[in-house]
Amino acid sequence: MKRGVDEGVFPGGVLLVAGEGSILFLEAFGHARLLPERPMTTDTVFDLASLTKPLATAVSVMLLVQQGRVDLDQPLGTAVAEFSDTDKKDISIRQLLAHTSGLPDYQPYYEKLRVLPQKDRKRALEHLLLSEPRIHEPGTVCLYSDLGFMILQWVFETVTNHFLDRFVKTSVYGPLGIGDLFFNPLGEGPNQDRRVYAATEDCPWRGKILDGEVHDDNAYALGGVAGHAGLFGTAQAVFGLLQELLNAYSGRPNAGLFHRDVVKVFFQRQSDVGSWAMGFDTPTRPDSSSGRYFSDHSVGHLGFTGTSFWMDLEKGVIVILLTNRVHLGRTNEKIKAFRPLLHDRVMETMLKPQG
Repeated sequence: MKRGVDEGVFPGGVLLVAGEGSILFLEAFGHARLLPERPMTTDTVFDLASLTKPLATAVSVMLLVQQGRVDLDQPLGTAVAEFSDTDKKDISIRQLLAHTSGLPDYQPYYEKLRVLPQKDRKRALEHLLLSEPRIHEPGTVCLYSDLGFMILQWVFETVTNHFLDRFVKTSVYGPLGIGDLFFNPLGEGPNQDRRVYAATEDCPWRGKILDGEVHDDNAYALGGVAGHAGLFGTAQAVFGLLQELLNAYSGRPNAGLFHRDVVKVFFQRQSDVGSWAMGFDTPTRPDSSSGRYFSDHSVGHLGFTGTSFWMDLEKGVIVILLTNRVHLGRTNEKIKAFRPLLHDRVMETMLKPQG
């Protein structure tokens, strides 16, 4: 981690390593912000970026599946009526979660949304999603897609009649006692709390260094809450949720929020065309960001801002790496080579015979 700071992989970061339900290592390195200088601490809050997909959207859908309110193989056209006359009507909830929906990976919707009044943007996004053509037949190609998780948020909010950020706070994080996982809706954010944030990019079109304000352009245009990005949190908070999921998966004592059979389905790789489980990734060989030692029965996810987690379901190991690598600019991609090296060093240390 010190090398990562010294070599410009990221200005700062927090590394958490856990095994058998206990935190074994938790340390902060470098700076949370460069100008003015602010040191990184283990309590620093990070923009988790795409970790929002598994840690907010997927776990919320998981609860709906448990309650029988959503079926994984249900066609989108029956979940959200507006899709019933589109080429996306037969995409299943499962395919959206597993990135096999046939949708594009990304569109710069914010360019159209940001010129509209805030109150009109969510509805405008829905129209854009309805008119967005599929680029593949559902189930035939695995293409990681922000758009799929924007649609999952729409599905979720249609089924529950609740906003995603409020539901996940009251129905997931709250019952588990996790206070430091949250969305930061614009106008309700960092100026009104005492948390210390890791700064991200000096945004060219917003004209400022982002500090407690969501980095993802589309999520920002939507007011800070989206199904694909917008979640903030500390390393300890991410660990709290992951450990609860791991306990449920393993049949160990847990809060009873997540059902073992459903968690197992969500953690299972879904197709031969890609590495994705449902909302969670699995290791790809030989070039996984998890390195060489995480078993094939592992799940994880990466975030564009420099965040990631990997959880080995066999070994009971969790590694959470939170950095602010985009504080040096979004073209800084040194973290791609850094992640597997770090995970290998951690696992070599943990697996080394004692004595």
